[in-house]
This record gives sequence, structure tokens and C-alpha cells, in this order.
Amino acid sequence: MTSVSDLMETMEYGPSAEDSSAARDWLARRGAFGHFIGGTFAEPGTLFDTRDPATGHVLAQVTRGTADDVAAAVAAARQAQPGWAALSGTKRAQYLYALARHVQKRERFLSVLETLDNGKPIRESRDIDVPLVARHFYHHAGWAELRDSAFPGHAPLGVCGQIIPWNFPLLMLAWKIAPALAAGNTVVLKPAEYTPLTALAFAEICQEIGLPSGVVNVVTGDGDTGAALVMADVDKIAFTGSTEVGRAIAGQLAGTGKRLTLELGGKSPFVVMPDADLDAAVEGVVDSIWFNGGQVCCAGSRILVAEAVADRFEALLSARMARLRVGSPLDKSTDVGAIVDPIQKDRILSICKAATDAGAELVGGAAGDGCFIAPGYLRNIGPANPGFEQEIFGPIATLSTFRTADEAVELANNTRYGLAASVWSESAAVATDIAAKVKAGVVWINCANLFDGAAPFGGYRESGFGREGGRAGMLDYLSEIPAEAITEPVPATPVATTTGSGRPVGLDRTAKLYIGGAQKRPDGGASYAVPGGLAPLGNRKDIRNAVEAAAKAGKWAAMGGPARAQVLYYIAENLSARADEFAARTSPAEVDAAIARAFHYAAWADKFDGANVQARPGHLLNVVHEPFGVMGIACPNAQPLAGFMSLVMPAIAMGNRVVAIAAQDDPLAVTDLYQVFDTSDLPGGVVNIVTGPRDDLAKVLAAHDEVAAMWMVGGDLAGAKKAAGGNLKPVWAPDHRDWCGPQAQGEVFLRHATQTKTIWLPYGALPEGTGSAAY
Repeated sequence: MTSVSDLMETMEYGPSAEDSSAARDWLARRGAFGHFIGGTFAEPGTLFDTRDPATGHVLAQVTRGTADDVAAAVAAARQAQPGWAALSGTKRAQYLYALARHVQKRERFLSVLETLDNGKPIRESRDIDVPLVARHFYHHAGWAELRDSAFPGHAPLGVCGQIIPWNFPLLMLAWKIAPALAAGNTVVLKPAEYTPLTALAFAEICQEIGLPSGVVNVVTGDGDTGAALVMADVDKIAFTGSTEVGRAIAGQLAGTGKRLTLELGGKSPFVVMPDADLDAAVEGVVDSIWFNGGQVCCAGSRILVAEAVADRFEALLSARMARLRVGSPLDKSTDVGAIVDPIQKDRILSICKAATDAGAELVGGAAGDGCFIAPGYLRNIGPANPGFEQEIFGPIATLSTFRTADEAVELANNTRYGLAASVWSESAAVATDIAAKVKAGVVWINCANLFDGAAPFGGYRESGFGREGGRAGMLDYLSEIPAEAITEPVPATPVATTTGSGRPVGLDRTAKLYIGGAQKRPDGGASYAVPGGLAPLGNRKDIRNAVEAAAKAGKWAAMGGPARAQVLYYIAENLSARADEFAARTSPAEVDAAIARAFHYAAWADKFDGANVQARPGHLLNVVHEPFGVMGIACPNAQPLAGFMSLVMPAIAMGNRVVAIAAQDDPLAVTDLYQVFDTSDLPGGVVNIVTGPRDDLAKVLAAHDEVAAMWMVGGDLAGAKKAAGGNLKPVWAPDHRDWCGPQAQGEVFLRHATQTKTIWLPYGALPEGTGSAAY
């Protein structure tokens, strides 16, 4: 017989299974599920099975949605939206509060149901996911109350289509539904095919609290159902899923006028500096990758360790990995549960094989029976290895080393993704320096995978755009009340009138492009006739040269807001000194507006602050605004000087470098700005000016991989958005407006000129129960 002393030596766990009878009884009572449309559950249609990943047993049968089902749900949401938006903020807040309370009342039931359907350990569902679901509804109940005062000049979008993945089924639902409802929108939600059950349980909660019919609708199904929702009569699509599908959605929605937010894949770096607490960092790996089976888009799946401590770190990591328990997700002692589906398991194993075939060594990572894979990591892996590049989305990390902090940052940024990062160092100076340099939307310092309703979450680069959570997330569910429109002249296609040095009679000036701080003739030397002279006929090569010049001017952002403000004030001063000259080419009103824009954004350059957000106790949660980098701007054809300055000044005030396509029909006043910029200490490459056919040049600019964001006023917006879909850059289309008026400036331009980075920094002794594994 095993003695107590023997048990204390081995510390082996006995079985500790969570009782799943309540969830299974609920499934048995409900039978086959229909869609939740207009406040009621419809009769089941064509059915498919949803299974327990741990056992393969069928849990329930769910209806596969059709385009007609989606249309019916959208119609119900459309009918309900005006009444929902007309409710007072207090009334909407009461509904969101009720949702939070009912989630808390049913938290054990929801946790078990989530684990049955998804395969994640019950400890994760119980201690992390469901408490965060309630937190999101509590947090956004506050935004519902404060919407009109906190977001003046904004209105609800209307009907939002939302598509969520299988890795956090209920939490992703809360991330999307809570801000949408708080803003006054209604929702059609399409859960993942593998994991629809907690969404259907949430629909039942909506009935319980008396949520008005049609405010929340749930349509279940597969990829075809999601595709039908994308193309339905909705005002916004919010999608979380793979980068490939996100890219396809961006292309489909180009030119439709629908708002879009994308939260896509990740290959997040987990950076361990030489002075890090290695034991804590190893636990961070467990929390980030292995505890949840690596089925998290923001998992720190690329472990980058300082060479000086790599051997010790790997020894600790291997020892910790060997003691992790893989098994039944309902066992409260399980560390690593099941992979969601055999298809996903096969994908993980195929990437591991490709990685080892390319020379990497797999430590651990054994495939078990059913949908189980043991934790593991790939070592001796180079940046070109498939395992280093591809998102594995399983309990397999990569491990590589670096020698210097600069090399760590270079490796961390050596990816097309930019969702999250984790940095481990006992030096706050080192950790925050790396956090600022890593291109990721969320950075955890000495912690991993912390979330909160107040913390904006979303990515850079091909990890998508838009934010969920906090103030930034609310703004993505609100529309700016349109500015008073003006008539935008339709530009004629420029026709080359001369090449080389020849000039037609009667044209008094020949302008040049402005690239890298110098005037340059266009590639090929062609020009076209405009009022007052000849403008350069720019082409693809000129755009390429301008983007390269902008990319080299990265020190502009590093100067800081106060230094950038001085340059913008200097621009305003020098433009004022030449006001009569520019007024003769445009109008006094445009010159006054151009000067005002430089002064206005000089004032904002060091004042568009981030925020320290209240979230978990013992954590500093900083939301900071960062420039995109290189931005493309296609300027309006009307009011060429005022329009140009209204767009370029906010972009560079925030630290971006700009390639601007000047007003196609009347660019000469803008091309003459090179003299103002040169005498105002603006570094070369910060502003680059190209002239020519706006739509053609805009497509080239939008497609360039080095361009991180695009603004376009007028013209072929759909073409520009399709071109931008290649690397998933955001495209903003400001309304036509009086560019000399007050609606041509303000914080809205600054918000679209920046992306938010959320930085988590724990401090002091954390109160009991507030560590990374519990809310």
C-alpha cells in the first residue's frame, strides 16, 4: 500500500474530474439546435455534429446556416437596431450588466460546456475565460452609460456581423458583442463550426434577461455560412481567424463601404534577456503556450533566449515540460488538454515534420492517441525554417538564441505578423526599451497572456487592424458623424505633353517630384499640363523611390513629439512668410488653412497622449500611440494646398513618414512646398511628393509592402483597398469636406495616423488571486 510519505515524495496527482452532468443534461434537453434569430430559437435545419475533442463523442447536433438564414438574422438585427440605439445609455448599461451577472451565475456550467466543446483544460475555462467574459460585459456596461459624453460626434454603425474562432469561443464572443451593444449596434454572430455550444448557451442567457428581440442573433455553420455573413447587408464585419481568410475578406469588402476589423494570426516572440528571472520565464512559457495547448493566436511561440543563459534556461524548460500533465480536459489536474479537431492535430504534426526535415530538432511533442499532442519545442532552428515562420497553433514552440538586445529585437520583428510579444528582464529600462521597439499590438513584460476588458487588443502588420477592448475598441464600433460634404472635382486622366526638356508654348513653370528631401525629375522625364505649367508624370518607379526614401527617414519618429512640434511650427512660420506667393497660386483661404494646420498639429505633436488604464491590481497597463511608419496619402483634387496640409501634417506630427500623391489636376502649389520644408529643418524623406494619375499611383502605393497604412480621398477607393489587402494594411477614406473649415482637423486624424500598443507591466507584490492564471 502506498504510504503518505511516499505520496509526498512523488507528489503524483490522483484523478480530480469536474462533474459534467449539468452540461450534458442541458444538451440532452435541448436536442438539435436551430439558429437564434429575432429573440427565439428557430427549428433545426440541416444538421452537423459537434464533438468532444478529448473523446471524439458527439455532444450535439447544430444547424448548418444558409445564406437565407443569414439574411433572416440580418433582417432581425436591422429591425431591432433603431430601437436599441434609441435607448438611453443607462438602459443599455442595465442590459449589459444583466448579461455579466447571468454569466457569473452560470460560470461553472459555461466553463464545463466550453471545455467539452473546445478541449481546453477546465482550469483555463473556469479561472480565466469565463471570469473575463463577465469582466468584458461589466466594463462595456460602463461605456454604454458614457457613450454620448465620452464619444461626442459619433454614432452607432448599425448591424455588425461578427465571426469568431474556436480557440476562445465564449471569450471572443464577449470581446465582440459587448462593445457592439454598448455602442448601440445590433449583432449577427457566427461561431466557429467546431465550437458553437457556448454561443448558443449565451443566446439562452439573452432570452433570460429579456434582451430586446433581434439585438443579438446567432447563426451556426461552417465557412460558407461565414462567407454569407461577410457579403450580407451589414455595416461592419469583425473577424477573428486566419490571416489567409482575413486577406480574402478584405478583398471582398473593398469598395462596399463596410467597416472591417481583423484580428488574425500571430507568431509572437517570447524574449528572455540575460538578467531575467529564468524560473519565472519558464512559467511564462507554460502560461503562454503549453497550459492552453498553444491554441492561442498571441501565444509566445518563438522563444528567443540570450545565449549567455540559454543552457540553464533550456534545462529548466525541459524539466518543467516533463512534469506537465496531458490528459482529460475535465480533470482539474490536467495542464494540457486536447487539440480541437483531428484536422488541426494533423496540421501541427505536418509543420513539425517540415521543420525537422529542414534541420530542426523536436524536443518532446509526441503525438498521443486521439486529439492529444504533448508539449514540445523545436531547437536548432533558423529564421528560414518553416517551423520558425509558420503559425503552428499548437503546444509546440521554437527556441533560438541571440547575443545582443539589438539582435533580439531584429529576430523578434523578423515575421510578417505583429500580434503580441512577451519580454522578460529584471531591468525595467531594458524591458521597456525592447517593448517600444518590438512591432506588436500587445507587449507583456515579465508576464504573458493577460487580458482585460479595458485593455485594447489587436495586431500590427499581417496580424490585422482595429482593436477590441477599451476606448480604442469602442471607437471601432462607432462612426464619425460625416463632415459637411463639398463637391470633389473629377480629375481627368493626365496626358503626357512633353518629355525631356521640351515645353509647350504658354506654360510658364515645370515642377519636379520631391523625394528624399530633393527635387527630382520623374522616371522617364514625362510631364503633363496643369494650370500654370507642367507637373511631373510620376510612375511606379517614382513611388518605389519615394517609399524607399521614407523608409530611410525612421529617425523622425525617434526625435519625439516636442522636437517634431518645433519643426511643424517652423513650417507654419515659413509658410506664413510666403503667404502672398502661395495665395497667388491658390487662394488666401487655402493658405490660411494650410498655416493653421501646421500650427494645429504642432500643438498636438506632444499632446496626443496614451493612457494608463485601470485593469488588474498590481499591473501598470499603458496604452500608447505609435506611428505606423511609412504612410501613403492620396490627396483630394479640390482645394489642393489645404487638402494636402490637412492630411500630411497630422501624419508627420505623429512620427510617420509620408508619400503623398498631390491633387492630380492642380498640384503646383503643393510641389512648391519643397522650399518651405527645406528651410524648416524637416529631415529628407519625411515628406515625399509625387504627382500624376491619382488612382494608378494610389494602387501602387497601397500595394507596397513597406507602406503600413493608406489614406485616400476620392478616386478608386475599391482599387486601393484591394491593393492594400496584400499585406492587410488599413485604408482610411476621410469624407469629402471643406478642407479650409474646422472639420478638416482634429483628433480623428491623429487617431487614424497611429496604432495602439498595449503594454502590461506588473509591479510590487501581487494580491492573492491576481496572478497570470487567475483574474
